[in-house]
Amino acid sequence: MNYAAIWHEATQRYCYCLEPGRFLFRLQTAKDDIKSVTLHALDKYLPLKIRDTRKTTPMKWVASDGLRDYYEVELEFRVVCLRYCFELEDNAGNRVFFSNSGFTDTLPDDIERLFDCPQTLREEERFLAPDWASDKVIYQIFPSRFASHEEVEDKIWYQAPITANAALGGSLKGIIQQLPYIADLGVDVIYLTPIFYSNSCHKYDTIDYYTIDPTFGTTDDLVMLVDKAHTLGLRVILDGVFNHTSPEFFAFRDVVEKGENSRYKDWYYFNKFPVCTIPMRHNYKCFSYFWDMPKVHLRCAAAADYFTEVALYWLRTAKVDGWRLDVADEISHGFWQYFRTQIKTEFPQALIVGEVWHHAPDFLQGDQWDSVMNYPFYRAVLDYAAKGTLTASGFLGVMGFQRGNTHNAAHHLMWNLIGSHDTARILHLCGENKDRQKLCAALQLLTPGMPMIYYGDEVAMTGAKDPDCRRGMLWDESRQDKDMLSWYKRLLRVRKEIPAITRGKTVAEEARDKDGLICVTRCLEDDEVTILFHAKEDAISLPALSGKRNLLTDNVFDGKVQGITALVLK
Repeated sequence: MNYAAIWHEATQRYCYCLEPGRFLFRLQTAKDDIKSVTLHALDKYLPLKIRDTRKTTPMKWVASDGLRDYYEVELEFRVVCLRYCFELEDNAGNRVFFSNSGFTDTLPDDIERLFDCPQTLREEERFLAPDWASDKVIYQIFPSRFASHEEVEDKIWYQAPITANAALGGSLKGIIQQLPYIADLGVDVIYLTPIFYSNSCHKYDTIDYYTIDPTFGTTDDLVMLVDKAHTLGLRVILDGVFNHTSPEFFAFRDVVEKGENSRYKDWYYFNKFPVCTIPMRHNYKCFSYFWDMPKVHLRCAAAADYFTEVALYWLRTAKVDGWRLDVADEISHGFWQYFRTQIKTEFPQALIVGEVWHHAPDFLQGDQWDSVMNYPFYRAVLDYAAKGTLTASGFLGVMGFQRGNTHNAAHHLMWNLIGSHDTARILHLCGENKDRQKLCAALQLLTPGMPMIYYGDEVAMTGAKDPDCRRGMLWDESRQDKDMLSWYKRLLRVRKEIPAITRGKTVAEEARDKDGLICVTRCLEDDEVTILFHAKEDAISLPALSGKRNLLTDNVFDGKVQGITALVLK
């Protein structure tokens, strides 16, 4: 038995409340090392001579990441405090008990040596995520390049490659005009990159957080956009750039003018005074060393209050449905805890999503964000389906790691993307191979979570890395790939029609590295569905599955899987 791989800690990551009276316990072991895991639990304060409260409950395997297996169990109880430990048996019949004091050959008889779960504390720490958001589909829009309400010449709108500051005239009214298209696509949420006043095209250097950029429209336009989107059953998420501002932002400008006498001198990270704004000689912290994006000091109470109030203002004024938070992992946990408390007190159904490019469980414990932009998923899809550098088992390993290390409340809220305004287009990364993009889209849209479609991917837009990934949307139908659009719509339709795809429990999964094949079977009540992803070019045979219907083609599966494709069999 590999003792070093066995892990649990009595924290919100491994022992947490699902709903009052129901709790989840999670344990990690070495892959294929353990035959069975059992949870032993009893009341901390009620002696056995008064009442025997001991419970013994088998735990179930839920995921593997290739190195580790993850076991979980849900337990119902109502006590002041629960004490517990784990009993593990390996494949050779060896048995050990794992508790707060480590490993023992017998069940600890000293209750103080067990792990501790205070019920009230865990219930008050419960991860309360918006109940509308689970497994919804997001459509990301870069407003300056998505749609204009005015005529724009084709040579301007469709310029490619495109430069960072190309002015195409995209607007909020243009988005409003295209809401029927977005709704017909089958998505649920619109995410807008920054729309507040700025001198740049991307708007990630905000000058005024209370003013819609005049090139995009007005506050009334945003209110109308949200209202019409809601009428169509669509939610709207805004981009909150609170990590940094423009040097033209009033607080930074005041410090430049007044130096140490400015009331805002603690809003930023100044090394000394006077402030120097000469590039590469600037004397303050910035985002990624860009002198024109000075970093905000959000441990400063006044700054924290200001930016939190900005978020509340637009929730109140425009009735938006939440915030995606830029460079969120470079801001303190303390600020996000404060931010969440203020937002959720007034708007408990507002979705809070952090931008982070790595695994970030420390932000996803119910006290800060609801979700993250899932870049580990992006890289796994890219490596497996676009580049062919990751094996099928390697892909399942990435998914297993996330399943075993992500809070269950966040699991169905992860923003699973295959491209964004910060990456090259997925078609470009697939070497312009549209079959590979279709496979990437299938992996994205047939996986639990909140898949985020980057505008235009559904019609096979291409483009290299930023800024070329931000070209004008292909509205001219002669420029659109109708077959790709049909594929996305089919994936979205099947995803919604078959809840087992996103809500079902995984009852079987197989990776055939030689064939580049992933086979996953999920079941919800009596509804079972098998999903196949095939990343290699040669066709393969799966006669055992023949006779099932492929929901993506509505044809009976003949047992042959063509190269670079995906199937949903039922």
